Amino acid sequence: MTLFRLSTLGLIIALVAGCARNDLAEPPVPLGDFALGLNIVVADNVQKVPISRNATPDEWEEVMKKAVADRFGRYDGTKLFNIGISVDGYALAPPGIPIVAAPKSVLVITANVWDDAAQQKLNVEGKQFTVFESLSGETVVGTGLTKTKQQQMAALSYNAVKRVEQWFLENPEWFGLPVASRPSPADAPSVVSVVPKPK
Repeated sequence: MTLFRLSTLGLIIALVAGCARNDLAEPPVPLGDFALGLNIVVADNVQKVPISRNATPDEWEEVMKKAVADRFGRYDGTKLFNIGISVDGYALAPPGIPIVAAPKSVLVITANVWDDAAQQKLNVEGKQFTVFESLSGETVVGTGLTKTKQQQMAALSYNAVKRVEQWFLENPEWFGLPVASRPSPADAPSVVSVVPKPK
């Protein structure tokens, strides 16, 4: 690798190394009545992308349950909500050639949530998420070279459960939070059609 390429790689890593940030040490975002009830994760039918390290369904269930507990166990609302997650597919990057052929890790999950007291599912259909590892100096060169399988799984599970939390925030009515006001048709800007004059 030439000196120029080495310098460029070093600059990229320096720029993105601070992009990945763990927010679990910070106060949780407001989620109304939410308190974690059942934490259900199934990975019996998980599919592996051919170019990937191997991970068993039990390993995925363990790491995902921990990620759910770490994020949603912080909430102390007055109602229990049960979270169900299916681990659908994954690829855990094996060691590869940096930059040129370093594969990326990916995880696909489907999430559902229930009101425990009402025994009612709140989402009509399961919500599917596809997540990658967070941008960092390590992901630039491929985490197959810089992380163990367990570290990759933990990073993907963290990102997946964070996406579930964001999904919850997009549906505040589920948790007794006010719904953000939307402009009524009368408030919407009018659209004026401009027809060019014939020449």
